[in-house]
Amino acid sequence: MSSRSGSTRDYGTSGQRHHSASPPAPEPSDTETEGLIFYHMDLYGSKERFDIFPEEPSGRGDRSLGDTRRESAPSSEKVQRPQEVGYDLEKEVAELAKMYGLDEDREKELELLGGHLEKMESRWPPARTEKAGLQGSLYNRSKSSSSVKDPSQSTKQQGLPDEASQGENQNKARADDEAESSTWSRGGLSSGGMSDEWNSQAVSEEEVEEEEEEEEEEAADVFCSTCKIPIRAFDKLFGEHKDHEVAQLPSAVESEKEEIHKNMCKLEEQIAQMENVASHLEEIFITVEENFGRQEQNFEVHYNDAVQVLAQKYEEQLEALGEEKRQKLEALYEQLVSCGKHLDTCKELTDETQELFLENDKAEFMKAAVTMVDRLEEFLKQEVNLELSTLPDFEERAIDVSEVEQLMNSINAIPAPCAPVINPQAPNAATGTSLRICWGLFSDDTVECYQLCYQPVSNERHRDGQAEHTLKVKETYCTITDLLPNTQYEFWVSALNASGISPPSERAVYVTAPSPPIIKNKKIQSCENAALVCWESRDINPVDSYTVELSKLTDEENDDIITESIVGIPNCEVLIHLQPTQKYHICVRAQNLGGSSERSEPVLIHTTGTCFYLNEDTAHPLLAILDDGFTISCDELENPECDLPVYDNSFTRCIAILGSLIPFPGKHYWEVEVEEDTEYRVGVAFENTPRHGHLGANNSSWCMRHIITPSRHKYEFLHSGMTPDIRITVPPRRIGILLDYENCRLSFFNADIAQHLHTFNSHFQHYVHPCFALETPGILRIHTGITTPLWTALP
Repeated sequence: MSSRSGSTRDYGTSGQRHHSASPPAPEPSDTETEGLIFYHMDLYGSKERFDIFPEEPSGRGDRSLGDTRRESAPSSEKVQRPQEVGYDLEKEVAELAKMYGLDEDREKELELLGGHLEKMESRWPPARTEKAGLQGSLYNRSKSSSSVKDPSQSTKQQGLPDEASQGENQNKARADDEAESSTWSRGGLSSGGMSDEWNSQAVSEEEVEEEEEEEEEEAADVFCSTCKIPIRAFDKLFGEHKDHEVAQLPSAVESEKEEIHKNMCKLEEQIAQMENVASHLEEIFITVEENFGRQEQNFEVHYNDAVQVLAQKYEEQLEALGEEKRQKLEALYEQLVSCGKHLDTCKELTDETQELFLENDKAEFMKAAVTMVDRLEEFLKQEVNLELSTLPDFEERAIDVSEVEQLMNSINAIPAPCAPVINPQAPNAATGTSLRICWGLFSDDTVECYQLCYQPVSNERHRDGQAEHTLKVKETYCTITDLLPNTQYEFWVSALNASGISPPSERAVYVTAPSPPIIKNKKIQSCENAALVCWESRDINPVDSYTVELSKLTDEENDDIITESIVGIPNCEVLIHLQPTQKYHICVRAQNLGGSSERSEPVLIHTTGTCFYLNEDTAHPLLAILDDGFTISCDELENPECDLPVYDNSFTRCIAILGSLIPFPGKHYWEVEVEEDTEYRVGVAFENTPRHGHLGANNSSWCMRHIITPSRHKYEFLHSGMTPDIRITVPPRRIGILLDYENCRLSFFNADIAQHLHTFNSHFQHYVHPCFALETPGILRIHTGITTPLWTALP
């Protein structure tokens, strides 16, 4: 009992010392048989493993050692230990089976391993070769444990000791130990007596080979990724592929199929590429034939041209030589004639001198001598050119054959290129003064440079008078500058090489971007939530549309950030909805097919109140507008109907002026600063109010009138010539006017004391203009952009 218990405790501690450097030295035992050595073997490395052999290899051992241990162990321990270890092993076997996919095919495993065990038990004797003996011992133990566990578990439990075979008799266990002992003795560890037992029980080599063939014929169910071959799951667990990386055979097959499919796709791509290359080669063959014909024709043309040039050079040189001969003869003839004339004159003077010496009369001699002396002196003063006017030799004339050489050198070059193709105008390829032109050459011709021509597009009648511009460029693009804004130009291009110039391309029409618009500051109107912006174009040609860009100004003055853009505006004005009590910078761009113009000069708009400007076209000739644009004055009123120039829209009788239209719904407030001794009228009027009448005297105007009577200051609120009877005790110096479109009201206030003066209740069928008039010399100052005061609210 003590020997069995001690043996069991040693097995338990050996699992903890499994990773030590080397096992301790074996201690000799009296029960060990000489020549038999037991080796330590740990299959799983787990703490609860079963030990097939003792932890420490004994120097020698025999079958009696196992018998002694089994007999000395208590029967209760035989029953208890397999149950405890069986539970742990079942969990471990389930994990291994799940890892290698064996639990998915248990029936196949049972057929593979169970049937194989039966074959080995029936065909092989207990004593075998080293390989057969070891496998037989393992298979017997696995089969003995299969009554407790399934086949997949038995595959991993082959190396269990005899204690794991619950329900087997001791004779069966003893026979297993004998087979184990005979196996180790076959490896050269047994004595001579054991060798005789092996020789008597050995299996023939033919049976072993037959069994190995049957094993090879068994179906493989996993794939070794290291060796790249299919194997059995058994080989992964206990064979040479134990440490190799494996995968399930179906997944490996799918992976290989996918790899083959990828290679097939690459092969198909290569086939397509080769087909394209073959097709391209066929085209090259045809091109070679065509180029040969063109080159042959090119040779003939160039040689003919060279002969013609040489003949022309000969004629030119011969003609020049004849011309030089003629010039030399003419010069010599003229010099000869001059010499003859000079010689005749000399002879004539000599004869006359001789005759003079023969004169006897001294008086006559002196008279004739004086005259003769003068003639001789004058004649002798003339210089006589005795040098030849020309040399008899002719100049050495070098024949210029550079043109012929150029023709000869160009024989090997390709003919003149084909006509290029000019591209349509690209977006944003134009500015107000420049255009970017692009073209292409859809052939293999050699081009040295391109010749780009352009001119403005005009009517057919004036086309001949347009200047044509030409320039040469190396690239297939060019930027033309110094052009007119918003103007159409037509372009065409030709290609040049040593052989000549190509035909011109088709003409393409490009258009430059427009000029920046000009915002009309005096026509801008705004209120607390909207603004009406007007501008005009600088270009003669119309543009496609306009874009208005808004920049809301903050304390950081980030006026470069565009907060809103309004695009596609067809006219030169736009009504913009804004936020109250803000400041905006507003710019305008013009758009056409060529692109967008630069920004216009920005204007600043405050949405603190209603802003408008005075319309100078409606002003009476005697009414003057000062530099600030909001102060009107009149110096004399003796003859309102004067002979000063009058516009069609000007007032002729009443010295008045209209402000710009207020086209925004809601409330609008402005103030007029007046002088106490000035008579005036202020209010609103329709656009069609009569220009030859007075404000307030018709049904299209509403106004407050101030006149001075001998007794008091009189205030009237006129509409259609009628006024209510209202007395104002405090003459207002600053009049507030509130126009309320929604409530159909026009109210007047004394802004200095916040006093309500009068309100017209009238339905305004149209938007109205502010109006102002002077009836005596004086000044009116108008204040706009004022926030509506709270005291203007009426019940």
